Amino acid sequence: MADRWKEDSNGIESTTVGIFRTAATIKGGRRFSFGSLVVVGDRNGQVGFGYGKANEVPSAIEKAEKDGRRSLKRVTLKGNTIPHTVQGRFGSSLVKLVPASPGTGVVAGTAVRAVLELAGIQDCMTKSYGSNNKKNLVKATLDGLTQLVDRVTIEELRGVDIGETKVDEMVRRGAAFAPVPLAPSAPEAEAEPPAEEVTPQPAAETKAEPPAEADPQPVVDEKPAEETAPQAEAEAEKKND
Repeated sequence: MADRWKEDSNGIESTTVGIFRTAATIKGGRRFSFGSLVVVGDRNGQVGFGYGKANEVPSAIEKAEKDGRRSLKRVTLKGNTIPHTVQGRFGSSLVKLVPASPGTGVVAGTAVRAVLELAGIQDCMTKSYGSNNKKNLVKATLDGLTQLVDRVTIEELRGVDIGETKVDEMVRRGAAFAPVPLAPSAPEAEAEPPAEEVTPQPAAETKAEPPAEADPQPVVDEKPAEETAPQAEAEAEKKND
């Protein structure tokens, strides 16, 4: 089972496809050693594999990674898939790689999947025939990937115009349904500085003014009604005269 995904500063990732144990019978018991099969790649068209042996598993993996980095190969891709159908063979193992439309994913077993994913292939269908030995499957897959040729190269070699291929049509149609990347959101408006707190000023002390004095009312001499009655009668008599 592929495990131990790693990535270094150069963007090269690695995964361990299998650990193999061997035992040698010696005087006093058995001596064990381990072999490690590791696939390395940058997920952008470069992929390779390495094999290392040591008395301990970590040392075997480290040796296999160094061996794989020295054997990186360039692979021709068409978007996220391969440009055409191809078959790779090694020993009694045969691996068939078929291009797929966007969104299909990688349909493959453990060993073949590790090689395709680290090569940068995201849509591909595969079928293996014959031996299912992991070492043979990895080598057969790499044999098929190295046979890939793009349309432009074939046109230059043959001197003809091939036109749009079936794979080009699948990629074009798949791109029409691809999600549109969202536009970067506008930078958030700068937060306004908080308003300065206004401290309440103490109210100015005002001196209370004394209430204004009321205007003096004219004094009316009120005479008793008994005194005013004779005068009124005298005035009335003068008017009659």
